[in-house]
Amino acid sequence: MGKHELNNYRFLSGEDPTDEMLEAIMSEARDAAVKKAEEAQKRFDTEYERQYAQAKVTWEKRLKQYRNGI
Repeated sequence: MGKHELNNYRFLSGEDPTDEMLEAIMSEARDAAVKKAEEAQKRFDTEYERQYAQAKVTWEKRLKQYRNGI
């Protein structure tokens, strides 16, 4: 199935998609979902590391103050 044929298909057209069309549509949807999930995981990991480093600095300062009796 060509890209042109797939891009021209619309679910609201009243026609049922062929098995090949449905497989291609679902494959593209899966690929897009996987890519989006991977990007979200990368953003999450980056933000987590940033917050972890910030919390570590904050707690190290507090512990230093307590140890020094401040």
